[in-house]
Amino acid sequence: MTQYVYGFAEGRREMADLLGGKGANLAEMTRLGLPVPPGFTVTTKACRVFLETGTEPDELGFEVARALAALERAAGRTLGDSADPLLVSVRSGSRYSMPGMMETVLDIGLSDASVQGLAKISGQERFAWDSYRRLVQMFGHTVLGVDTELFERALAERRTLRGATDDRDLDAQDLALLTEEFKEIIHRTTGEEFPQDPVEQLHRALRAVFSSWNGERAHVYRRREHISDDLGTAVNIQAMVFGNLSPDSGTGVAFTRDPTTGARGVYGDYLPYAQGEDVVAGVRNAVPLQELERLDPRSYLALTEHLRTLEAHYQDLCDVEFTIERGRLWILQTRVGKRTAEAAFRIAYDLLEEGVIGRRAALSRVDGDQLARLMFPRFATRPSDVPAPRAPAAAPGPPGGGAVSDSAEAVRGAAAGERTVLVRRETTPDDLPGMIAAEAVLTSRGGKTSHAAVVARGMGKVCVCGAEPLTVDPTARQFTTPEGVVVREGDVISVDGTSGTVHLGALSLTDSAVRQSLESGEQSDLLSVAVDRALSHADAVRRLEVRANADTPEDAACARRFGAQGIGLCRTEHMFLGERKHLVEAMILAVDGTAREQALAALLPLQRADFTGILAAMDGLPVTIRLLDPPLHEFLPDRTQLAVRIAASADPDPRDVHLLAAVERLHERNPMLGLRGVRLGLSVPGLVAMQVRAIAEAVADRIRDGGDPRAEIMIPLVGTVEELRLVRAEAESVLSEVFARTGTEVTCPIGTMIELPRAALTAGRIARAADFFSFGTNDLTQTTWGLSRDDAEASFFPAYLDKGIFTISPFESLDEEGVGRLITLAVEEGRAANSRLTLGVCGEHGGDPDSIHFFHRAGLDYVSCSPFRIPAARLEAGRAALGEPRSR
Repeated sequence: MTQYVYGFAEGRREMADLLGGKGANLAEMTRLGLPVPPGFTVTTKACRVFLETGTEPDELGFEVARALAALERAAGRTLGDSADPLLVSVRSGSRYSMPGMMETVLDIGLSDASVQGLAKISGQERFAWDSYRRLVQMFGHTVLGVDTELFERALAERRTLRGATDDRDLDAQDLALLTEEFKEIIHRTTGEEFPQDPVEQLHRALRAVFSSWNGERAHVYRRREHISDDLGTAVNIQAMVFGNLSPDSGTGVAFTRDPTTGARGVYGDYLPYAQGEDVVAGVRNAVPLQELERLDPRSYLALTEHLRTLEAHYQDLCDVEFTIERGRLWILQTRVGKRTAEAAFRIAYDLLEEGVIGRRAALSRVDGDQLARLMFPRFATRPSDVPAPRAPAAAPGPPGGGAVSDSAEAVRGAAAGERTVLVRRETTPDDLPGMIAAEAVLTSRGGKTSHAAVVARGMGKVCVCGAEPLTVDPTARQFTTPEGVVVREGDVISVDGTSGTVHLGALSLTDSAVRQSLESGEQSDLLSVAVDRALSHADAVRRLEVRANADTPEDAACARRFGAQGIGLCRTEHMFLGERKHLVEAMILAVDGTAREQALAALLPLQRADFTGILAAMDGLPVTIRLLDPPLHEFLPDRTQLAVRIAASADPDPRDVHLLAAVERLHERNPMLGLRGVRLGLSVPGLVAMQVRAIAEAVADRIRDGGDPRAEIMIPLVGTVEELRLVRAEAESVLSEVFARTGTEVTCPIGTMIELPRAALTAGRIARAADFFSFGTNDLTQTTWGLSRDDAEASFFPAYLDKGIFTISPFESLDEEGVGRLITLAVEEGRAANSRLTLGVCGEHGGDPDSIHFFHRAGLDYVSCSPFRIPAARLEAGRAALGEPRSR
């Protein structure tokens, strides 16, 4: 029979798929002998049955009852007993951490009868009513669907009535009255009474946590983090321990290292006289964990010992939730902690240096996305800049934008292309859409372990939490600094997540230290050292070469400094934008051979000089030069503007009239699929010869100067082998001509871009006429999907992403199922026809971490991407060689 319930002592950390991450780690800590409150886990398999059928498995009720009986024996109390009640928490726990995205219900087992017993046995009437009030509120919202704002409003009104600044100032009578008011809200809203049977409370809470897997915010988070919708959540049922029981009680979150910087040491927050949800919610600012050493030295010592045990066992940064109940320490949860990009590199390579993990494990702990974030610019502050008070830097980075007061405004701003900063007292899981949309998050409450900090860190968002001196007024949609400066919604602020400061206005930016060290080769700090070690390791193990997409000598030199092993795409049409554009225009519009030859003659020396500079910058490394591939509309005058200018003139310029006739002649309804690429080369006499001659002469010049030029000629947009053979024959004729004239033998491999489905499907034939293939995945994606990238992203893409048709844009990360299948076919058939065929990719997918793993598996020889993506591509190519997974 399928087992749906496991006691903590029955599981282990390797069972995370079945027990969820939280349940597996509770089991592991129990096995290690840590002080974990007893409990049991209902598996993800049970959740999937519930989600598929709408009801629990038949055996689940019996298994829960049996596990509950064992828990009661271990605790020495009975659930909901009127004299000495056992209370339990019901918490979600999926395979992957989803902080705050699904539901929790605490204090299950309290009722009108048992609250009296809890007050008596604890000697704390206020504590008992506070716990009951929390249960009714959580149960009402999570299980019965009551708007939480109704409870919050009642709580706020009670505080106002009593002149209380926060909940701690409410006494037992206040909380008892609130509990009754909450029950009345439930009855008025749902028509139900709050259930007094503790077993009913437990089973309904269990089903509610199952259902929360399909809640909107859980869906949003999974889409953002690319977590499968099919996994389901486990449910952990655990004996309650109480940090809000007495002054010598409290709760906190600890990290074995700093999750923001990666520095060694114990970090975290502690909140005396509070429950764990208070820390995460950030409703009251916690004290630094080190303060616990003064408040409760014995618990602090025990905690630090447990932290060392956990880090040694998990061999990684551990995030630990704990509660102290009347001086007794309990460990409630641990997980491998979320961290910033900076911390990821520092921690991985510190653990390597300490001998805790090996080089393979260290490389598996960092990735290309994190490295890309470390290369973002930083704020360049000046003495005249006016910062708001310093607060915990929860997630570093330099963004700025207009302040917004709620999630809806952040989402609206993002849709309008605006940069925003979400400013809240504290965030809740309902703020997730706004956190995704905003550039940064700023809160006046909370700390490094609050909901805002944990979620932002996981998403790579900039976050400053607990800027307590700021007075945030969400009703007035503004906040005020201690100096009395009022910042209204829409005012621009700059949030420095590295220093933990907030600045008025927009600050200028400066290059990151990591980028500077990568360009110079000199490591100025510990982070740069860690990044250098990671890249050196990746370079040592990767099979894929990493080349650059570069069109100028400056870009080529920059790419080489970043570690490029050549140029995989030099787009010659990019050399003729701006002031040179008229030369290509003249060539295309030429009406006779003489005019065309004059235009080509003007282009030749410019092309030769460009190629010479690029080959010099990449001396000794391959440079793949794509022949001219301009969609004509990018190089022709605007048809409408010309027509209007002629119509508005009493005496039109004859050149304009001639130009309009030529534009009309060449006008295309879909220029991206029109006269471009190899078609242009075969249609415009002399064009291919001019470009190949410029390449050959540049190579000859470099050889004479003692260089080692390695130019490769790439024919774009080939759809049939006959096109490639014709252009190749013309190119080889020009190469021979330059050899005969200069006496310098010029040998250039000639290949093609595979960017049309037909080219991929006939790759076996095309490979016989090619020295290399380079997959142009941008156009291959457009032509496979049958859509225009620019038009699609401006129209239906957002809706497709919202509906889950796309989990990510196929232009951002390769569509492996469709486009990837074409690439795989072309690789297999191309290599079968030509064993010497070199294979690469030059679309921007070549710099996408997920796509790089596919290209490695497909057997390509290199990837090529923009210069600033090269370090991340090098790192990810190394991870791909180790078989490290990229996606969930």
